[in-house]
Amino acid sequence: MHIKVILRVIGLLVMVFSLSLIPPMIVSLIYSDGVLDSFVYAMGINLIGGFLLWFPVRNHRGELKIRDGFLITVLFWTVLGFFGSVPFFLADTPDLSFTDALFESISGLTTTGATILTGIDGLPESILFYRQLLTWLGGMGIIVLAVAIMPMLGIGGMQLYRAETPGPVKDTKLTPRIAETAKALWYIYATLTCLCALGYWAAGMSLFDAICHSFSTVAIGGFSTHDASIGYFNSVPIEMIATFFMVVSAFNFALHFHAWRHKSVLHYLLDPEARFFLFILACTITLSTFVLAMTSTYDWGTSIRYAVFESVSIATTSGFSTSNFSTWPHFLPFLLIVTSFAGGCASSTGGGMKVIRILLILKQGVREIQRLVHPNAVIPVKVGGKAIPERVVSAVWGFFSAYLLVYVILMIGLMATGMDQVTAWSAVAATLNNLGPGLGAVSNTFADVNDPAKWMLCFSMLLGRLEVFTLLVLFTPMFWQK
Repeated sequence: MHIKVILRVIGLLVMVFSLSLIPPMIVSLIYSDGVLDSFVYAMGINLIGGFLLWFPVRNHRGELKIRDGFLITVLFWTVLGFFGSVPFFLADTPDLSFTDALFESISGLTTTGATILTGIDGLPESILFYRQLLTWLGGMGIIVLAVAIMPMLGIGGMQLYRAETPGPVKDTKLTPRIAETAKALWYIYATLTCLCALGYWAAGMSLFDAICHSFSTVAIGGFSTHDASIGYFNSVPIEMIATFFMVVSAFNFALHFHAWRHKSVLHYLLDPEARFFLFILACTITLSTFVLAMTSTYDWGTSIRYAVFESVSIATTSGFSTSNFSTWPHFLPFLLIVTSFAGGCASSTGGGMKVIRILLILKQGVREIQRLVHPNAVIPVKVGGKAIPERVVSAVWGFFSAYLLVYVILMIGLMATGMDQVTAWSAVAATLNNLGPGLGAVSNTFADVNDPAKWMLCFSMLLGRLEVFTLLVLFTPMFWQK
């Protein structure tokens, strides 16, 4: 374990992260919203903190090993959550406690979108912009950005990429060099963000709202500059643009890379994970539309409109809203929350367990049924006509088991703080799946959640963003053995 090398990298990255406070400063100057001092002080704290971590070990260099990659990933997300909370804590508006500031920071960085804020419309513009920027930075993963600059730091980045990239298969690279892969992903990510912002602006949003919402749309974060979220605009074109970019951002970014390189979109339809993802969306939209219309909750046209947007928003773990889905009739609120467990595709900005894992679990279940009939048959699990190695199938089942176990433990922990069952169940789903909104007392905001529960939910958000194992492996004795 190269602790000194890790501290050096963490210190450098914290100092680099402090530069992200410059855009909110510019916004504060433009709008004269009175929060400039908070960002200046926060930048100073971040720079000094990063410098104190880096300076004592500045001359230590070395190649990161696999265990170093896991440790630095977890440490960086945790440390960044604390440093990212400083502007929220220092600002007079909103007046947040340290726990609330940390919750908001981690929620943004993990693209969860759960918030403790109320009266968002009246907040200073620079604070609103900073929330959205945190979400955007967290969307692709700041570690992937760090991988792109690792050669300048004298440290290889493959271990970080494996620890950070979501999905069951970690070693697939789009280009021969890992730094080039990270750069390619960020070019695609930035391009989608620009196109989304232009689309919002053309559809009637102000330039400020268009930029802010493009950040959280492509990042699948769900933060908004208005309490009513996308529903504030009451615009079908804006909802269509949001829906399109939520779906696009929930696809595997490798598909976007191949579409850009080969100038073709055919592979989107040929990819089994993408097809299964679209199948989940189609089923959810159809069922939601039917129930909303048949229960006379809305007319058929409005039912289609709300069902499409809310189904896509929740299933992709974006968390935007145009209607309060928690008040929808019968099983619909529960159904939508359940779809967030599948979440987006692997190597996307979406949360949840990832569609490919759900697909593999289903195929494994079908294989076990077939083995009951033919116990001696050799039946491989295939995806896209290719047999999946047994080690991958076993790892997916291990992940699924760990995910459910963590879910149950966290839910019991929340209920021990006095939270009711429905709220606890949905609060864990909203944070572990990086979804944002829940049911019951957390359908709109987490402001009324007590502090011990907020700390547990912060841990839950980190678990979800780092896909459980990356964080849990640090709690095993084997990890720390020489």
